[in-house]
Amino acid sequence: MSNDYYDLLGVNKSASDAELKKAYRKLAIKYHPDKNPGNKEAEEKFKEISEAYEVLSDKGKRAKYDQFGHAAFTNGGRGGPGGAGGFHDPFDIFSQVFGGGGGGGSSIFEDLFGGGGGGGRRSSASGAIDGADLRYDIEIDFEDAVYGADRRITIPKMSGCKSCDSTGCEPGSSRITCSRCGGSGQIAMSQGFFSVRQTCPSCQGAGQVVDKPCHKCHGEGRVRVERKLQIHIPPGVDTGSRLRVANEGESGVRGGSNGDLYVFIHVKQHKIFKREGNDLLAEMPIPFKIAAMGGVVEVPTITGKAKMKIPAGTQNGTILRLKGKGVPALRGGSRGDMHVRIAVEVPTNLSREQKELLEKFQDSLVDSKNHPRKVDFEKKASQFLKEK
Repeated sequence: MSNDYYDLLGVNKSASDAELKKAYRKLAIKYHPDKNPGNKEAEEKFKEISEAYEVLSDKGKRAKYDQFGHAAFTNGGRGGPGGAGGFHDPFDIFSQVFGGGGGGGSSIFEDLFGGGGGGGRRSSASGAIDGADLRYDIEIDFEDAVYGADRRITIPKMSGCKSCDSTGCEPGSSRITCSRCGGSGQIAMSQGFFSVRQTCPSCQGAGQVVDKPCHKCHGEGRVRVERKLQIHIPPGVDTGSRLRVANEGESGVRGGSNGDLYVFIHVKQHKIFKREGNDLLAEMPIPFKIAAMGGVVEVPTITGKAKMKIPAGTQNGTILRLKGKGVPALRGGSRGDMHVRIAVEVPTNLSREQKELLEKFQDSLVDSKNHPRKVDFEKKASQFLKEK
């Protein structure tokens, strides 16, 4: 090998253990033979970076390499890192770093290279496979999101077969040793000059197969069912809230854990209220008289009617607050408020008499006193036009 170990991993000579490991992980995934089938250059590169990491990750070996270079690990020197037999199997190095089974176990490659398995499902060395998580979307009324509610839902899912007690075996029969792998759960496959051990496709790593499959589940140990559940929707949920129901996902296989059920909430829009966090917004039309002279009006809130004082001279668009009339906090705490946007309604369909009275009323007003905003705007507009 002519390349420098540090150059191979793309690090400098002062690299820490964490930096070495990070560099190796990135390159190992890039050049792994399972990701580059039939690519001899990638196989060679995978072997080289494995050798480099094996040496540099060991303090004693790294010190020898820094002093003597490659000569410290040739057969004419003191032997390779793996002892008299040379370097360790690069797949063993890979498995040690990534925490999987020896020889490139399938669980490692499913996580890193996107192989088999449904969403969220994991398999163990014994062949046990965890059940998949499930998603259920539910639409609820606005009031249910505020007060909370109980709902009955039906979930189609894979559940343990009662006929065979989830074993997959016809009653009276049992599992037998897999003839393909001899019960080890793995088989050896050659990739160039590498020998790779992979999960046995016949028994899926369990080491055993079903002798006589159950007539109901056909040996899988699970059947499709419709599960009826009652779920509680807590007060304060909103669109996008997610409820987790533990162990109500699909059943595991061969002793694997059940998945979970995730219920996603969608809240219908309300005719009056809009929600912002835990606060509610509503628009309240009021007559011109109330806006001008002030008064008390009844406002609909999510908990019923409430009286609200309108100050004299309230302008259109003014927002008034009703404390504690909003939505309860989902995880406890104070309740939100309700904000009422005032919409001063201009009278329509006036009669001739009403128009005459309105004109007399308008003539009685003094701009400087009764229309201060109008006067202020006219001053600003006049100044603006002079500057033009």
